[in-house]
Amino acid sequence: MDTPPIDGRTRPSGQGSDDGTVADAARGNWVDTYAPASLRPYLRLARADRPIGMWLLVFPCWWSLALAVIVYVKASGSAGVAITAAWYAVLFAIGAFVMRGAGCAYNDYVDRDFDAQVVRTRSRPIPSGQVAPKAALAFVVALSLVGLAVLVQFNHFTIVLGIASLALVAVYPFMKRYTYWPQLVLGLTFNWGALVGWAAVHGELSAAPLLLYAGCVAWTIAYDTIYAHQDKEDDLSLGLKSTAIRFGSKTKMWLAGLYAAALVFWSGAVWLAGAPIATYLGLGAIAAHFAWQVRSLDMDDPDNCLTRFKANRTVGWMLTAGLLGDLAVVMAR
Repeated sequence: MDTPPIDGRTRPSGQGSDDGTVADAARGNWVDTYAPASLRPYLRLARADRPIGMWLLVFPCWWSLALAVIVYVKASGSAGVAITAAWYAVLFAIGAFVMRGAGCAYNDYVDRDFDAQVVRTRSRPIPSGQVAPKAALAFVVALSLVGLAVLVQFNHFTIVLGIASLALVAVYPFMKRYTYWPQLVLGLTFNWGALVGWAAVHGELSAAPLLLYAGCVAWTIAYDTIYAHQDKEDDLSLGLKSTAIRFGSKTKMWLAGLYAAALVFWSGAVWLAGAPIATYLGLGAIAAHFAWQVRSLDMDDPDNCLTRFKANRTVGWMLTAGLLGDLAVVMAR
């Protein structure tokens, strides 16, 4: 999804092609270009052709892990945990890839009848007939088992915490049928890694990861509201709900508030963890980026919405860079 096409554009909404490509995936993405033909439908089902979601899932894990290591090193005076933390970062990346794929496949299975009626999603593997519904469920199970294999590499508390997230994963796809706040449930689900990263190091939770989690939830509600504006007309016709519909013409005001809340919660988490200065510089850059998103958003232009949604990968890297800078300072002392 975030791999730039040759000419810098994605296909117009709904215009998938006879070769099975998905309408809202960028032309020339690695799945359509290099993956074996037999695997492409399943890689598309896992959104491997649109990896922005994997990045948005793994960043909270890495942030939480970095904060946990900063606290550990400051308390113990030992930087030996860095090697273990680097391995955990790799495990989180693998877990984010497979569990994001499992979540997308499960979501597409639940929404297959709705997706068939929405221009942007009717070319997805299940409604287009590339993958049978039962095969999609089998794929979900297979990816989940890989995710479980990753999870059991951590301590007992982290394993239990990770398994607890499955309740949210199970109910999320149904929320847009009943509430205008499915993005809230998505935020609670998608950012569980903000708790898991800390738990992997400390074997418990504290105020810092909880504040980080709260900030990530606000962040997700905001960026997924932007994403949901692409489908608001179809959602209205199908009787589905979203914060894009709920906020309506006041969307920019809500986005500003949510992004501000994210910055406040993140700053609190960083302060409690005792990070030196680099992370605060990253948060300052993020504040400017958020202001650009809100100011330049055109809610009635799907391409504009998609670009600003995907720009949140930049937010992820900004905070990651700040945390790594502070981690380097703490470890050097």
